[in-house]
Amino acid sequence: MPMVLYSFLDAYDLSGKTIIPFCTNEGSGMGRSEEDIRKECPTAKVEKGLAIHGSEVRKAVNDIAEWAEGK
Repeated sequence: MPMVLYSFLDAYDLSGKTIIPFCTNEGSGMGRSEEDIRKECPTAKVEKGLAIHGSEVRKAVNDIAEWAEGK
């Protein structure tokens, strides 16, 4: 997870909030991001995120829409 997200999570109280991560990547998928967010925000609900391979973003419109509708 990029350091700027750690800074954001440290700066804001997300207690009781639902966090739904999403990202693009070039092979690492979601990595440990969901786990790291849970550690940084133990009183928030962290749902399963969506990772889209960067070169597939233009072809992923339907996948993204289906994912978003399910949230």
